[in-house]
Amino acid sequence: MTHRTRREFLATASATLAAFAAPGTLGAAALPPPQIPRIRVLVGSHTSNGILFYDWDPTTAELTPSGKNSSVSNVAWLAFSHGHDFLYSASELDTFNGKPTGEVSSFRLAKDGTLEQLSARNSAGTGTCHVALDATGQMLLAADYTGASAASFRIRDGALSEAVWTEHYTGHGPNADRQQTAHAHFASFSPGNRFAYINNLGDDSIHIYKPNPATAGMTPAGIYRGAPGSGPRTLHFHPNGRIAYCLNELVSTVDVLDWHKADGSLTLVDRVALLPADYKGPTRGCDTVISRDGRFVYFANRDDDFLYAFRADFATGKLTPIKRSNCGGKSPRNFTLDPTERWMLVANQDSNLISIFARDAKTGELANEGKSVAAATPMRILFV
Repeated sequence: MTHRTRREFLATASATLAAFAAPGTLGAAALPPPQIPRIRVLVGSHTSNGILFYDWDPTTAELTPSGKNSSVSNVAWLAFSHGHDFLYSASELDTFNGKPTGEVSSFRLAKDGTLEQLSARNSAGTGTCHVALDATGQMLLAADYTGASAASFRIRDGALSEAVWTEHYTGHGPNADRQQTAHAHFASFSPGNRFAYINNLGDDSIHIYKPNPATAGMTPAGIYRGAPGSGPRTLHFHPNGRIAYCLNELVSTVDVLDWHKADGSLTLVDRVALLPADYKGPTRGCDTVISRDGRFVYFANRDDDFLYAFRADFATGKLTPIKRSNCGGKSPRNFTLDPTERWMLVANQDSNLISIFARDAKTGELANEGKSVAAATPMRILFV
């Protein structure tokens, strides 16, 4: 069986699909679907086997367990280096190496898809839930939810240094159940790599920094204040290079933000509700997916368990709702488009399922019904 990296896959898939639709060929209805090589999929799992291995067939949308696993445990997030040579993980732990922190690890990805662990480091606090790699591949950021902290690490040949920079956040918000303390939840880098961001769900803020990739140092550069009690969970930049979307977990809204490349600041343009105006029950907005062409944006919601598709104006980032759809299970922790963008895969954490839905690339709509594959407490889906 042939496995490809995502970069090799995209090149092959693009050529195959282009040939399939080339002038002078028969119409799509008269030809079988193009045969595209399988690729490896890694799933972060909040279990003792923290990285699960699958094979993905984009022609048939079959996701098959490969039988491999990894010794790293309680993985909440995974991130690849830009060449997909190295993998980085965040383990949501209360103690690691005898200290009250989570674990940040790195691995080399072999040609056969197996992982060789290169390093394992203490983060700044407990409950490490997210990691992000800068564009140069020289530094990694980690966010610690329960530890209310963040850390940066230098990278050399895939291996992580000890933490270079750490910050412990204070403050709280008006939500008595979820905002008694600060909660760092998400790390990201801006287009151009000049700024870094840490979302603080606990006090409704996004902390802005100027990173130094050569040293992994971080210098404060400002702060964005969200609505009180909103709980900013994630931050994703639109391909137009001037808009970002902040998903607010505690109220299931999206802040559409102008990103100012001169100083890295964020300014509210619009606030979009993901729930009906009369909804009063529990809700947890979760994650965001943007199509490669920037025409469609998708948001996930836990408790209510749905995906919500929007059409995005490329120039302005303005969102127009398409429809809410089934997520295939309970608590969609993470979701992603496959490299062909013909399929949406959803990690339903509390159902122990990865659910798969067909996607219409022209309209952005997701199929109402899909199929599911067993996965132990899936937290993150990553295509090699």
